[in-house]
Parts: sequence; C-alpha cells; structure tokens
Amino acid sequence: MKKWFGSLLFATMIAGGLSGCSSEEDSVVMAPVPDVQSQFQPETDWSASVGHGVEHYFSRLRPHSAYGKIFVASRDGIVKALDPTTGKTLWEKDLGDEEQTFLSGGISTGLNQLYIGSETGILYAMDAETGELKWKQDVSGEILAAPVTESDLVIIHTSEGNLIALEQKTGKQQWTISTEVPNLTLRGDSTPVTVSGGIFWGTANGRLAAAIASSGQMIWQQSIGTPKGATEIDRLIDVDSSPLVIGSTLYTVGYNGKLVAIDLRSGKPLWKRNYSSATNIATDGGKIFVVTDQDYLTAVDARSGTEIWTNRQLENRLVTEPVIIHNYVVVGDSEGYLYWIDRNTGEFVSEQHVSSSGFAVAPIVLSDGGYLVMTRDGDVKKLTINQ
Repeated sequence: MKKWFGSLLFATMIAGGLSGCSSEEDSVVMAPVPDVQSQFQPETDWSASVGHGVEHYFSRLRPHSAYGKIFVASRDGIVKALDPTTGKTLWEKDLGDEEQTFLSGGISTGLNQLYIGSETGILYAMDAETGELKWKQDVSGEILAAPVTESDLVIIHTSEGNLIALEQKTGKQQWTISTEVPNLTLRGDSTPVTVSGGIFWGTANGRLAAAIASSGQMIWQQSIGTPKGATEIDRLIDVDSSPLVIGSTLYTVGYNGKLVAIDLRSGKPLWKRNYSSATNIATDGGKIFVVTDQDYLTAVDARSGTEIWTNRQLENRLVTEPVIIHNYVVVGDSEGYLYWIDRNTGEFVSEQHVSSSGFAVAPIVLSDGGYLVMTRDGDVKKLTINQ
C-alpha cells in the first residue's frame, strides 16, 4: 500500500478528489510504536506557539532560522519572529486580517525579507526585522513548496507546473518556465535548489529540470520515472522531493520512480536505484537517506547507490523527511514521536513523544546545537540533547 493512501488520514494528498476511492481492501495498517530503550532524552529550553498550526491539513510550513531569528507561521495566516535563545515573540503579523489566506509554501528569506506562499496563489514578502508586509504577488496555482532566493530573485514552484521568478524588492515577475502537469498528481511540489547560477527542481510529470536562474532558460530535463500500470493512480510519477547536491552530483527521488544520482554539468545519470518517495532526502556526506512511500527508512552509498541498510519498523506511520541532528538520522511521525537512528546501522538509538497532535514537518537544526520542532497544533519547542 502506498504512503499517500495513509496520508488521507490528515490531508487530501491527491489532487482530483480521490478521498473516496479507498476501500476496505486499501486500508492501511500503521506499525506500532517501536519499543526503544532511549539512550538520551531531550531538554526543553523554551516553548511557544503560532496560531492553530496547520491542524490536519497537508502543509510544509517548516520553521526557518535566519538573521538571528526563528520564523514560524500557521496556516490561518499568523507569522511570528521568535528570539532563538528565549522563544520570546519579537514581532507578530496576521496576514489573515485583510483577506482569507491559507499559508502553505515557505518559509524562506533573502535581502532581509521573509517569503511565504499560500494555497490561494499569493506570495507574501515581509520585512524580516519588523514583519511589515512589503509586497504580495498573485500567481497562478497553489504555492505548496518553499520559495528559493537567488541573487535579486525569489523563485517559486506552483501546483500548475510553473516556475516563476520575481524581483525580491518589488515582486515584479521576471520569467516563467512551464512544465506539463498530468490530470492526476500527488499533492505537493518540489522545492527548487540553486547551485552556481543554475536552478534545479522536480516536476509532476516525472522529470528533473535544470535552468539558468538569471534568465529562466531551460538547460536540460532528465526522466526520473516512467508511467506504468493500467490506472492513473498506478501511473503517478511525481518528483516532489527537493533535489540534493553533494559536490558536482545531484540526487533526487520520484514517486513510483527511482532514486537517481545525476552529474550536474551534463545532466546525465550516474546511477539509478528502485526507490519510491515523495519526501525530501538527506545526507551525511557519504550516505543518502530516503523515506520511502511505505515509510521505510533506507540508507544508500552516495557514490554507488548500494543499499547499506533499511529500517522497516515505522511502516505507514506517516513519517516526516529525514534530517541529520548530532550525527543521527531523525524523523517524526503522525502521532508526535521523534526517532533517533544510528546513521551507520539503521538501529534506533532514542525515541521521544513530543505531542499527540503529531508532526507535519521535520525538525530544524539551530546554530547553537539545539533543534526546533513544530507540531500540527502550532506548538513550537526548542530542545537540546542531554547525553
């Protein structure tokens, strides 16, 4: 059973009204919480909150750390800047005061501004010091992925398959690249990455695309997945994962596709392996960590694609993307557990229950060695490890 069927417990992951198509035969069995003898427990440095969080909706509103602040947002339009040492609110802005807004794509920063997108197709630019709204731009399609900044541009990827570049200072549109969007897609879009003046992103038609960031000129496209099967559901091949770059090699993974290593200069594949995922991948420099569509956590060698280990104990627990914290692989799940996994063996090292509302997004690492979690109901906690 595919991970997105299980995700219907929290959100409509499929565009096109599939919420009623799952039968008893399609039901998902969530693995029990693993019995882990925790080797350490976190200490809570401070707690805060932001609106009602994202509740049960699909969202990638992950907190963001920049300019000596932590920025957090809720789906209903509350945006806050927090002091990273105390959790004190430095400023707060309600974007929903003037209009109904469903924040969904963000958060990112550039030129001392904060950028955040919405399901209604609006990109907001806010002053990072004061929270003042500098400008907003209406674009076609939902903004579900975080914007990315490059030079004086802020670039967004919309649900209609458009990659759009706007001036950071004014919001004026500079260029657009359009890619095909099939009739049926996963809910979610790939967050682009920029490297040496190039921009790379996954598309809903199963490709990895590359363009020149300053001009929007397409350089190449590489197929990550090929549609197979008799039904539209079987033939889903979205590449929703954000590309990951190590040196001159780019890595990405597709749903019903493959985990692929690609040479950045030529766009040619170096290796391909059969893994299906719509979740961002992580690396420790030598290994690539993937959460598959069944919520298996897998490590592969970055040079060869050889599988090193697979942990299947979190099957169908609606696991977040993996992150590296204190040399451990860390994921959260839909019931609010954080799992710490040995990156060399795949064995559990520790486990903590943080919140019954669960996690929609992974923790973020802070510069002082702590880490930040945000739960679905809007609780924000800064934690440190007591080892």
